[in-house]
Amino acid sequence: MALNLKVPSIVCDGCAETVTKAIHTVDANAQVNVDVSGKTVTAETNAAESAVREAITASGHTVD
Repeated sequence: MALNLKVPSIVCDGCAETVTKAIHTVDANAQVNVDVSGKTVTAETNAAESAVREAITASGHTVD
């Protein structure tokens, strides 16, 4: 399942890495692409969208 999320708190590559690691806590095999300038995250994952959103939020970021 492909998820497209807006994560306005992403400001740098470090943020992108943090978000990617957070998603990998709920699906280690997820394919994650973070667009820092667009503040978007695209994830191809088998995890539920709610679980992905919770993981991102738990890492200190906000999801719209």
